[in-house]
Amino acid sequence: MGRGKLRIYLGAAPGVGKTYAMLSEAHRRVERGTDCVVAFVEHHGRPRTEVMLHGLEQVARKELAYRETAFTEMDVDAVLARKPQVALVDELAHTNVPGSRNAKRWQDVEELLAAGIDVVSTVNIQHLESLGDVVESITGVRQRETVPDEVVRRADQIELVDMSPQALRRRMAHGNIYQPDKVDAALSNYFRPGNLTALRELALLWVADRVDEYLKQYRSDHRVSRIWGSRERIVVGLTGGPEGRTLIRRAARLAEKGAGGEVLAVYIASSDGLTAASPKELAVQRTLVEDLGGTFHHVVGDDVPAALLAFARGVNATQIVLGVSRRKSWQYVFGPGVGATVARDSGPDLDVHLITHDEAGKGRGLPVARGARLGRSRIIAGWLVGVLGPTLLAVLLNTVHLGLANDMLLFLAVTVAAALLGGLLPALASAALGSLLLNYFYTPPLHRWTIADPKNIVAIVIFVGVGVSVASVVDLAARRTHQAARLRAESEILSFLAGNVLRGETGLEELLERVRETFGMESAALLERAGDHEPWTCAGRAGLGPAVQRPEDADVDVPAGEHMALALTGRVLPAEDRRVLAAFAAQAAVVLDRRRLQEEAEQARALAEGNRIRTALLAAVSHDLRTPLAGIKAAVSSLRSDDVAWSEEDQAELLEGIEEGADRLDHLVGNLLDMSRLQTGTVTPLIREVDLDEVVPMALVGVPEDSVELDVPETLPMVDVDPGLLERAVANLVENAVKYSPPDRAVLVAASAIADRVEVRVVDRGPGVPDDAKERIFEPFQRHGDAPRGAGVGLGLAVARGFAEAMGGTLNAEDTPGGGLSMVLTLRAAGTRVPELLHPAEPERQAT
Repeated sequence: MGRGKLRIYLGAAPGVGKTYAMLSEAHRRVERGTDCVVAFVEHHGRPRTEVMLHGLEQVARKELAYRETAFTEMDVDAVLARKPQVALVDELAHTNVPGSRNAKRWQDVEELLAAGIDVVSTVNIQHLESLGDVVESITGVRQRETVPDEVVRRADQIELVDMSPQALRRRMAHGNIYQPDKVDAALSNYFRPGNLTALRELALLWVADRVDEYLKQYRSDHRVSRIWGSRERIVVGLTGGPEGRTLIRRAARLAEKGAGGEVLAVYIASSDGLTAASPKELAVQRTLVEDLGGTFHHVVGDDVPAALLAFARGVNATQIVLGVSRRKSWQYVFGPGVGATVARDSGPDLDVHLITHDEAGKGRGLPVARGARLGRSRIIAGWLVGVLGPTLLAVLLNTVHLGLANDMLLFLAVTVAAALLGGLLPALASAALGSLLLNYFYTPPLHRWTIADPKNIVAIVIFVGVGVSVASVVDLAARRTHQAARLRAESEILSFLAGNVLRGETGLEELLERVRETFGMESAALLERAGDHEPWTCAGRAGLGPAVQRPEDADVDVPAGEHMALALTGRVLPAEDRRVLAAFAAQAAVVLDRRRLQEEAEQARALAEGNRIRTALLAAVSHDLRTPLAGIKAAVSSLRSDDVAWSEEDQAELLEGIEEGADRLDHLVGNLLDMSRLQTGTVTPLIREVDLDEVVPMALVGVPEDSVELDVPETLPMVDVDPGLLERAVANLVENAVKYSPPDRAVLVAASAIADRVEVRVVDRGPGVPDDAKERIFEPFQRHGDAPRGAGVGLGLAVARGFAEAMGGTLNAEDTPGGGLSMVLTLRAAGTRVPELLHPAEPERQAT
């Protein structure tokens, strides 16, 4: 039995017609004789969708009870037992009711697929897990029901159900999506034209990317090398020269003319790494192409035209943009050039554009020669052997004649020794000097700078050639060794940098200090400015060198992004060091952006929290404060009325109601004021040594008699607290416990000493709180369970925890053995308090 196939109808927003399209597909399959059933489809009261369910077999749903409410979910066992060919499962991202077989509906679908059942499902783009943050930034709504992207990516077919924002809003206005009482709110919030347009773009781009993946997979599976121009992909060949910026901008304009155009800039580097373009210029061009929406690629290849064409065909490019060669006319004798070769070998599938620029025909210049990295001592030794060796050998051979062949071999040995020690230049000097000495002393006619026998000329030429060849090999090996060591060091630095990036550990100042230490500079600074003509400002710096006001004033400057530069002072760096420095510069810009995003997120979080509290406060004032006020006003109006003669008992009852309402108001207002003080950070406790048995009993005033059992031993150590804050905290905890504890079970308030701490436990025997809600009950304006509105504004526990933390203590909730909830208030015993809390600079009036 094979795995079933999954087909998904993807939409940009609710109401675009995903379920309708799925049901239409089901009717078509049923007409073709396919065994198709409805496993779970929700029509949401939409008449046209509900009509489409007629004529389709529906598997009965499974009923589940949750919080005394009945819910229905897909019955996975029933569908598996029915085993149809195709099952319709709506809302793939749906979260199942607790107690279901699986937590998510997509997990139910996985079971059906594993059983060989084909599944047709639906999902909206905002429910994809990877797009949660993007959708929240667009709509302001965080989607709690999500499905992993991989689940949707693995679908055998994905069909986009598209609808323009205007048409969707018309459907909404006509009542085809939501009930009439919800239409206005939906149109003015989630279903705004801008939101719908952005979500539609997300859906189209996501599906386009999936189509592109399928196309690449098909081309790879079928080994299709011919380019298919399904979309415009423009490859820009860069040399690292200044003309690259012109080419990138021209390619961007070409991409804008086609639908879905894409720009890919590529730099082909030699595999030996000995010749390279300017890292600074490449960094600028990388930034430019990324700012224009393209991508930058670094490819290694010795044959530049072949590597460029291979890359273009690999990405299914349709056009290549190259610059007119910078070579002078006489340089074309060495070959036709990269542009002409690419144009000749591109074939009919690739269009090649040769773009003129200001640098055309000005010459590229010869690469700077790189000396052998052999060390000072070896080079000196090589020169000594290369110059003194042949001279000493000539003196020795003038006393002992060994024949011309042996003499040449000895001079060759000295040349090889000079090459091994000092590299190319000492070997060339040794070969030249040795050939002159051989010619003068040992080649007939002797003591003259002529050679009589032509065979001796050949021997001397071979001697020089062997010496130069050996010296070249030594020089190349030295450069390769130096390059390998350098690349290893660079890879270690970049590996360290990448590790810190992934872990998010490096701050801006730490990163700049790392740059300064790595390159041995005096100072490093990240400079930025708002625009091209704005002054530079320092975003961060490290080191003790002079402050840099502009990148031009530094010894080294590397672009770190648009209007950003990394500036270093101390010395001028060689070109090879700038490659690693460019990576540090890019990371510095990322770290700065991340830090600012974190700051903005904190500000947004604070604003959101403030808005939430203000909203909750308004809700509390609108009900919880108005209710006792209304009761007080009614009682006072009744007492002042002359129409009724109130008895003494009635008057006492009305006065008692007034007193209770006033007490309730006093308690609510006190909690609101305490919460506002905590939110604004103006609570400054006045810490002193206190006995718990002096404070805790005072906190029980106001609770019904016999509702609390107190167990605070007199032998407990004193605690460092603010008595007023402690009393308010314990009072709130006791009031909350009495509220939820059964009438016949008293609340226990017990204290005990543990090491350097004292714990106050407020234990009730109520219904308790689930583990996942134990932290939420300490948030402002939170009531757990079905607490009535009259039970308070939900600030008591938040205020209690705030006061506890202000005194350096903690407050947590634990399960009571046998059922119920225990509030554990942990305080510091006297003598272990934090010194800063003993003598605050400006203590507030002690809370009472």
